Amino acid sequence: MKFCSACGHEVVYRVPDDGDHLPRHVCPACGTVHYVNPKLIVGVIPEAADGRILMCKRNIEPRFGKWTFPAGFMELGETSAQGAAREALEESQAEVVVDGLVAVINVPYVDQVHLIHRGHLRGPHFGPTSESSAVELMREEDIPWDEIAFPTIYRGLRYFFDDRRAGRHQVHTLDLVRRPTHEDRADIGRWLSEAS
Repeated sequence: MKFCSACGHEVVYRVPDDGDHLPRHVCPACGTVHYVNPKLIVGVIPEAADGRILMCKRNIEPRFGKWTFPAGFMELGETSAQGAAREALEESQAEVVVDGLVAVINVPYVDQVHLIHRGHLRGPHFGPTSESSAVELMREEDIPWDEIAFPTIYRGLRYFFDDRRAGRHQVHTLDLVRRPTHEDRADIGRWLSEAS
């Protein structure tokens, strides 16, 4: 940040005088302290009546061509469930009823917190969008586990299927504190078992 969004003056990067302990962008003219906070990512694992879940093949970077369930940045003025439903519509054309949380996954190496919900399809309609080159219903055994886009998606799916098998709904928490290397991505399952 170079300029204050409140008054337009050039900001300085220092610890504010209000007892804060971290450096922030501070405006010396009007005193506004500009906080930069983690981004919230909201997603949903949409389940069809027959138990298959809706997966999307990414048509955008990062991780172009890899598989995910609908997820993306939460917008101002919406709940996490509303954001997850919006992302499902944008990425898969599917109307989804969003249910409870599956997981809260902290990813500090990219300054994100992921809120993953479970949900169910409102109807049979879904299809590709500008964000997804393919949208498919998949059983657990059909999921291309080696082609999952992100560690949070992989872990969210594992939590979902494990809970469904056990007949329970619970909220899992996980801290992914180390960025996966190229070698880690080649064996994402091993990396996640070590990260869990």
